[in-house]
Amino acid sequence: MNNSFVNTARLLGAGLRALLVLTALTGILYPLAVTGVAQAFFPTTANGSETRADGKVVGSSLIGQQGYSLDYFQPRPANGLGKNSVNTQYALILSGATNRSADNPELVTWVRAAKAGVVKDNSTADYKVKPSQVPADAVTSSASGLDPDISPAYAQLQVHRVAERNGLSLAQVEKLVEDHTDGRTLGFIGEPRVNVLELNIAVRELVGKT
Repeated sequence: MNNSFVNTARLLGAGLRALLVLTALTGILYPLAVTGVAQAFFPTTANGSETRADGKVVGSSLIGQQGYSLDYFQPRPANGLGKNSVNTQYALILSGATNRSADNPELVTWVRAAKAGVVKDNSTADYKVKPSQVPADAVTSSASGLDPDISPAYAQLQVHRVAERNGLSLAQVEKLVEDHTDGRTLGFIGEPRVNVLELNIAVRELVGKT
């Protein structure tokens, strides 16, 4: 009995020591090391790709926002609940696609209505938008429904409206779009894109200067 008790105690002690060592290594030292490396070399990514304006965090470059007035560039439509879910507010809890096929009658109706809205909102006294000019990303959401980017074509479509409503020249707004257009990742992955949040921050700053 004594030997059995001693062996059991020894094994329990060894197990406890192993637990404490592994807890310190994997639960404290390793997370601190990873956090330190991330903060030292990838601080923006590690902190959620925060976007700042006037010294404050106003969003993330990875998550789209809606609710912009027509003074600003509009993002892609978002998914949500209800009949008109193509154009509802961005909500993280509702992330996901509509799961409707391209020939689904309900989706076709939504897209047609969205296209008519894009044409109406972006036509100005000096510039009339044609339905054929409306790119696909202006009337369809992304797979997540939270895409932060739009195509350069959709950004260009909105240039006249943004310039007119903010008292800016067309050249000024086109320059902003050009400056905020990112090419394909590594030169061949994906498509050129424009981050809406960052572009709208630039618009607001330019309006403030003028």
